[in-house]
Order: sequence, then C-alpha cells, then structure tokens
Amino acid sequence: MTYEVTKSEDEWRAELSPQEYRVLRQAGTEAAFTGEYTDTETVGVYKCRACGNELFRSDTKFHSHCGWPSFFDPADSKAVEVLQDRSFGMVRTEVRCARCGSHLGHVFEGEGYPTPTDQRYCINSISLTLEPAEE
Repeated sequence: MTYEVTKSEDEWRAELSPQEYRVLRQAGTEAAFTGEYTDTETVGVYKCRACGNELFRSDTKFHSHCGWPSFFDPADSKAVEVLQDRSFGMVRTEVRCARCGSHLGHVFEGEGYPTPTDQRYCINSISLTLEPAEE
C-alpha cells in the first residue's frame, strides 16, 4: 500500500527512539503493563506517534486488563488499516496507521467485552501520543 507519509528507514530511525522504531516500524511489541497509556483515563485524542494521524478517542478506550491500552473503535473508519498477521505461528489481525503504515498493535473480536463493537484494539502505548482535550 502507498501511504501519505513515506520516509526512508534511515529517516524513521533518526526521528524515532530505538524502542519506538522497533514497535512502529518493525512490528514489535512493548512489554505488557509497562506502557504510558495502559490505565490512562485522560479525556482526549490518541494520535500516531510517527505521523500525528488521529487514531482513537478516549471515549472508546476501556479497561480490558490485558496490559496494553484497549479501544473498541477507531476515531475514523479510515484512520487505521488491518492486515492478516501470521507471525509466531498464529493468525491475528494487525492494526497499522493508515497514513504512514506504522504498526500499532492487533485487533481481536468476540472476546465478550461489553463494548458496542465486540472488538478490542490492543494498541502499544509507544505507538501513540495523547492530546488531552481542552478544559
């Protein structure tokens, strides 16, 4: 897929910390329960750390107790793209930023959470920045 924001791997490395690069550009995962936004309840907008694209809003965030921030719906249906991920011997659905292609996490369905979509977008905190709402 062609993305609106395209940069060379050297440019991404220069802009992102080594851990950000590992997760966002190499589809890594941060350790569970270590991310900045796992339990955050701040009202605001979550954006892609790599390009600033609006991804999720705090009113769709919920406590799934899985170790990563969880959302039940993207801010806009075109904000993220989903792809089949067959890494590590399993089949999952990867979530990427639709603007720059950065890895965000995975989405799971049918887990029984009491959300309107029955989906859990399990997103790495390091893939996000939170823009708090103005008071």
